[in-house]
Order: sequence, then structure tokens, then C-alpha cells
Amino acid sequence: MSTDDHIVSAEALKSFTKEIFRASDVAEDHAETWADILIWANMRGMDSHGVLRVPRYIAYMKNGNIHAQPDIKVEKRAGAIAILDSDWAPGPVAMSMAMDEAIGRARECHVGWCIVRNITHGGAIGYYALQAARAGFAGIVMTASRPMMAYYGSKAAGASTNPLAIAVPGGEHPPLLLDMSTATVSMGKILSAQDSDDPIPDGWGLDADGHNTNDANAVKTLMPLGGAKGSGLSMMIECMVSLFASNPLVEPNIRPGANPTGYRQNGLAAAIDISAFTDLDSYRDEIDQLAKGLKALPKADGVDEIYAPGERGDAVQATRAKNGIPLPPGTWDRLKTEADKLGIEMPKTL
Repeated sequence: MSTDDHIVSAEALKSFTKEIFRASDVAEDHAETWADILIWANMRGMDSHGVLRVPRYIAYMKNGNIHAQPDIKVEKRAGAIAILDSDWAPGPVAMSMAMDEAIGRARECHVGWCIVRNITHGGAIGYYALQAARAGFAGIVMTASRPMMAYYGSKAAGASTNPLAIAVPGGEHPPLLLDMSTATVSMGKILSAQDSDDPIPDGWGLDADGHNTNDANAVKTLMPLGGAKGSGLSMMIECMVSLFASNPLVEPNIRPGANPTGYRQNGLAAAIDISAFTDLDSYRDEIDQLAKGLKALPKADGVDEIYAPGERGDAVQATRAKNGIPLPPGTWDRLKTEADKLGIEMPKTL
């Protein structure tokens, strides 16, 4: 956090964000969902997936890449599976509906697997995995998008940053949550560095010539997490999500003479009924004991605390609930530009 940051409460920032979306012709309930997911990301320190995205979302609604009032349809329900077409809905709206659908399937069949095609940017997908965990299910979420990450061995975009999230319920302990990109960092981290005017480390991105760059503004292609592991995992998510949706995103974009597919994405939301395998209360207790055991491990040199999956975000959320959400000057200025156009007041700072 910089001394130049603007500090805003979560409540004020959510109200402002919702008002921005409503003024952009987004339905009331969709604006509520969209704003809630963005502020959740900010609260947990995932500023790369928070309100810094709002100006870009507004631009995409204006050019038609996001439909402010989509016609979301359930195309198929059959046993444990469901397929939705989101009609280019705001990604958070479509993905939260997909997880609701997956949970509904899991209540009937013990497993729910919902594919949703033609979404837009899904945001912080851990939010949807937690929907399942809070309902007593295990949640798995993936999203797939067009190539923006180098495939291992290439200096050109041949894969995407396709993220993966898994959440399971605890008892006294909050749910455990893994939320990761298949890139070294998400594109949002690059956007955040641009807003903060900070250099980026080696290995985050390549410039237009395919060379490593430390200038966030020069990044044209992201780098895979763990080399071949990251690009391979990304490709399998494309196979499990986009190809299941009959909506491929990678191959049409990398073939010679390809036409860009624009902003579309696909998503997967899965819910698993833990009680079909074991007693749910006992499972929750075991999660609590697992988290305690991890924290009791001997610390490596220079490590102050060992975190179970999701605990780092929980800690940031507790701090920001008390002290507010910091917005760097670049983010604040871009939000103010859009707010001024819409006649909306910026949120009051703390």
C-alpha cells in the first residue's frame, strides 16, 4: 500500500460500483452480484480482479463485448450435468448462476457439473467455489479464454491464463480455498502494476518481440506458471471447458489466418456432495485439524506464518474490513473518469 492510495470502505466501494453498473443499464440484481464479487476480490487482496477492472468492463459494454442485459438460457439438464448459454453476460453473473445450477444438480445426483458458454471475464473464481463450500459441498471452478499466454517453448500466445479454484468446507475454520492462474500471474496483476506505475519481476511477461520485460506497459504475452506444467494445465482446461461447451477458443485463434474470437470465455462450475462419501460433520472436523496441523509445521527461515489454502486472503480480508480498501492513484483516476461521465460521485475516503 502506498501513501498516495485512496482508502475506501468495502460498503462505500460496493455501493459506488453497483451504481456505476446500474447507470450502465445493468439490471439491479446483476449489478448487485457483479459489484459484490469485485469488492470480495479487493477485500481479499486480489486487487487485480477488483474494481480496477470496472473501466474496462464499461468499455466492453459500450462496444458490445459484454451484454448489460443478457438472455441467459439453460440449454440442457440431464442427471448431474447442465449447460447454460450466458449470451455474453457479465462473467460474475453467469458463473454465480452456473454454480447455483451445479449445486442444484448435486442435491439430486450427488455431483453437479455445469458448463456455461459465452461468458465474459469471470473475475476472481474462488468466489464461486466458495458458494459450494458454504452450502456444504466441495466446489471446483475453471474458466477458459482466448490465448494470451505463451505455450511452453514458444514466444507467442498459444494458451490462456485459464484459472482453477477448489474450495472445501471447514467446521470452526473457514473453508479452505485454492484460487490460482495457470500463468505466473494473471493479466490483472499486469493491469495493477500499470496503475501503480511499478516494475514487474522477470518471468511475468514478454514484450512484442517475445523478450522478457520488466515494463508492465510493454507486456504483450504472459508466461506460464512452472513452464510446461502451467501451459499443459491451461490446455487441459480448454479441453474440459471450451470443448465440452462446443465453443473452442485456442485452436481457432492460433491457426494461420485466424480471426480473433473477441472477449468471449467459457466456464465450468462443479459441486460435489461430500456427505455421499463420508459424514459431513466429521469431514469438517478433519479440515479444521488439517489447517491446524499445517500451521504447526516448523517455519522456514524468514517465514512469519504458515498459511493453509485461503488463509492469506482471510487475513487480508480481516485487515481491510477494519482499515478499508486501498486504491492506487491510477485506479482511482480511471474510476473517476467513468464516474464523471455518468454523473456519479466517487466514494468517500477514510
